[in-house]
Amino acid sequence: MTILVTGGGGIVGGTLLNLLHAAGHDVRVASRNPDRLNPPEGVPAVRCDLSDPDTFPVALEGITSVFLYADPSHTTAFADAAEKAGVEHIVLLSSSAVLSPDPDPDHPSPISDMHLRTERALKDSPVRSTPLRPGPFASNALLWSPAIRTTGTVRLPYPDVQAAPIHEADIADIALAALTGSLGSPDDDNNLTGPESLTFAEQVGHISRAVGRPVTLDVVSEETWREETAAHIPVPVADALLTWWREHDGTPAETTRTVERLTGRPARSFATWAEDHADAFRA
Repeated sequence: MTILVTGGGGIVGGTLLNLLHAAGHDVRVASRNPDRLNPPEGVPAVRCDLSDPDTFPVALEGITSVFLYADPSHTTAFADAAEKAGVEHIVLLSSSAVLSPDPDPDHPSPISDMHLRTERALKDSPVRSTPLRPGPFASNALLWSPAIRTTGTVRLPYPDVQAAPIHEADIADIALAALTGSLGSPDDDNNLTGPESLTFAEQVGHISRAVGRPVTLDVVSEETWREETAAHIPVPVADALLTWWREHDGTPAETTRTVERLTGRPARSFATWAEDHADAFRA
């Protein structure tokens, strides 16, 4: 069995790749820019650009299972190429956003829309697929790291928005189990969350304790936040985030025990994530 991990430069794909390699699985890593990857010794890197179907056949040659990032532009072509290559199972990194009804069906959230279209295209394929649907990643907090390193301050419009951020290692553990055939109850919704609902202010507090120095949180306007994040957050995503934050400000986030059900142990806390990544926030 040979497993292809797409998006090998991403935090989930990279974590999964290391788990598969450490467990002795035959694995291949793929990326739009494979030359930028630094895979474990002996792991081949190939080009697979999910927006370019011409890259699919070579990347999928000899592959049995795939860990796939969501990119709906050519999912049907990818599934067709996977079927021709003899792929038996695709594990999709989807999003829990697909489980919530869109408040405006005529203008769907770009986050839910891209994942839902990818899921539907895979469902129409004869290749078996398993969607994993995590909520907000704990690693989203890395967007705050430049400001924390340089000024010790995070600037947000809605500090009391709550989320149940999930550690990328928990997603990778479940993806590993799905790819290797040991995932329990794979037909359930696989809505993955962290173990607790936390405000942004509480998350900043955990990061402060992890790095051992004060980190403050300043409240800014939506427009200021847009301007300050424009370089790394696309406008449609920024719009979707602000809309969601505005509507859920102060509302506790849903938590599930899906990680515990599928792995046999509780989900890792955000405090654990902050300790694991403390160096990213240190000056």
